[in-house]
Amino acid sequence: MVLQRTVFFVTYAMALAFACFLCAVDSYDRPPPRKNLFVSPWTMIKILLLQNRGSGFMFYVCVHISMVGQDKMRISWITGSHSPATVDYGTSPGAKGFSATGTTNSYRYLTYKSGEIHDVVIGPLNPNTVYYYRIGSNPGPEFSFKTPPSSFPINFAVVGDLGQTEWTSTTLQHISQSNYDVLILPGDLSYADLNQPLWDSFGRLVEPLASQRPWMVTQGNHEVETIPLLHSKPFTSYNSRWRMPYEESGSGSNLYYSFEVAGVHVVMLGSYTDFAANSAQFKWLQADLGKVDRGKTPWIVVVIHAPWYNSNTAHQGESESIDMKKAMEALLYGARVDVVFAGHVHAYERFTRVYNDKPDKCGPVHITIGDGGNREGLATKYIDPKPEISVFREASFGHGQLQVVNATHALWSWNRNQDDEAVASDSIWLNSLPLILPVNFRRNLFQLI
Repeated sequence: MVLQRTVFFVTYAMALAFACFLCAVDSYDRPPPRKNLFVSPWTMIKILLLQNRGSGFMFYVCVHISMVGQDKMRISWITGSHSPATVDYGTSPGAKGFSATGTTNSYRYLTYKSGEIHDVVIGPLNPNTVYYYRIGSNPGPEFSFKTPPSSFPINFAVVGDLGQTEWTSTTLQHISQSNYDVLILPGDLSYADLNQPLWDSFGRLVEPLASQRPWMVTQGNHEVETIPLLHSKPFTSYNSRWRMPYEESGSGSNLYYSFEVAGVHVVMLGSYTDFAANSAQFKWLQADLGKVDRGKTPWIVVVIHAPWYNSNTAHQGESESIDMKKAMEALLYGARVDVVFAGHVHAYERFTRVYNDKPDKCGPVHITIGDGGNREGLATKYIDPKPEISVFREASFGHGQLQVVNATHALWSWNRNQDDEAVASDSIWLNSLPLILPVNFRRNLFQLI
């Protein structure tokens, strides 16, 4: 065991040194962030015992939920030893009435071996309803969650590049105080960066929120985690721990998928998998957008990691931004996508409706929100003068709220973490594009692309 740990940490140190060398060529200086956090297993054991969440010597951690189709929910959790993938659930405390079973898997990364990762899909569920659930063997711990509404209004919390710092903790606290229905995360979750126990720590850190509301995530560059010659398979940890409903949306990969909730069609794209015009992701996106019925889902939201529009000096000239935009922007424009959320750049920026680098009333609003609290700090340098298409930009940590009020109007607001208080610093009312442009004209334009 000691030898295994030594090999792991030597390998990790070499990989980290290589990563730091690459980071050294970045075009901006990051200020020192707040202290890193690590939620240890012993800390969680104390909490579990206090909450009576231990069954003998069995502990259930890293609990999170995600939507599956219109009326189901996936419950995911990890145990340190064998336990059945079983969930009991109901609409009253005690979690009685229904039961479901699922699958269990684990993965290896160098000398690290994960715990048992359990996934159980439950449902059908009623909308806008509180459910109580118990995981594992009886008497497992009891949790609760609220399902999203089936119609407007609906509120999304949006936060990118979350990480595990004291700023992260502040951001999560602010989100927990908001009345959100679904959380959207545009990549860069744990910042484990090869150090697998940090994935466990991240799961423990976000569990209080992620076990109560669905978290819908996509991957970023920090989820790739490949090491030349030693571990060539990308996204091993991410795909094992954060399974999203890709199969239900006709996708062949956990790295891109879509889902619909309360009149909003959300497309989660993969910036770090193939996106060229002949790729599986491109063909899937084309088909997915072509199926959207704006009469039923008048809003379309797209989520990426690397922003297509960016006036910060950070992350300029990257293929994941430039080439992906070149390949896919026309698809989004033809489908009349309303909003595009991105992360990657550790700052906030909102653009006007834009297409092909120019203001366009039929293009989406692009918003960069990679300011959740990551350990790398903020990207404080911007290009001057500010481009015409950039409306608001600021290098501060925070999160956003998209409140879709009805089929035609939504309120976007960005909340800055200022002195540990959430301060609404930018907001705008949005009109859905079907309101602006006749539907038959939209469809004809999309067919021409």
